[in-house]
Amino acid sequence: MTFIQEFFDFFIPRNCPSCKSQLDLTEEVICRKCLLRLKKVSDERILTEFQEKFKKERIISDFTSLYYFEKDKEVHNIIHELKYNGKFRIGFYLGVLMARNLETKIRSWNIDYIIPIPLHHIRRAERGFNQSYFIAKGIKSVLNIPIVANLLKRRKITDSQTHLSIIERRENVKDAFMLKKNKKLSGKNILLLDDVITTGATISECGKLLISRGASKVFAASVALAE
Repeated sequence: MTFIQEFFDFFIPRNCPSCKSQLDLTEEVICRKCLLRLKKVSDERILTEFQEKFKKERIISDFTSLYYFEKDKEVHNIIHELKYNGKFRIGFYLGVLMARNLETKIRSWNIDYIIPIPLHHIRRAERGFNQSYFIAKGIKSVLNIPIVANLLKRRKITDSQTHLSIIERRENVKDAFMLKKNKKLSGKNILLLDDVITTGATISECGKLLISRGASKVFAASVALAE
């Protein structure tokens, strides 16, 4: 396998999605230096964010996130490469990192299904894939939790959330999703998965639908947590 990897690396060099340096044989998707620079979210910050984003609505039972999302830093660069340059292998690797680092917490939730936050079909056609689905596949490869990718559907294209206030973000995603009727959720614990959680408005909107269908509890996770 090492010889094969050396052969392909010679003709098609693999580069780190953050710093663009060439990966060596011992590095998978992200170089060692950039991996060490990724800032993990503390337990204290997760608790604070949960209280601010989700506790009052009582829809999301708990949530977690692995890294801080900082503009123009490593996580930002990596997720940008995943979403806009078609490098879905990055998504799978990020899911593996999530599973390895957050395994204890995710297993404590007794999850029945992982549901990736869906893209509108036009956005998916533009990108060629849903990045959250490949992150989910990475988690599944470690924790063996089934993925249900066709239950939630985004029925309208929402505006970019970047420059919207919290109230505007909630209004922006209101009624943006729908549930298909072919999956029984009664008594099931669901993990909603996204690449980045900012205000939590999208997660909460999807969570409402799942609870209305009979889901017992809805949890949330993301690769990164943004301000």
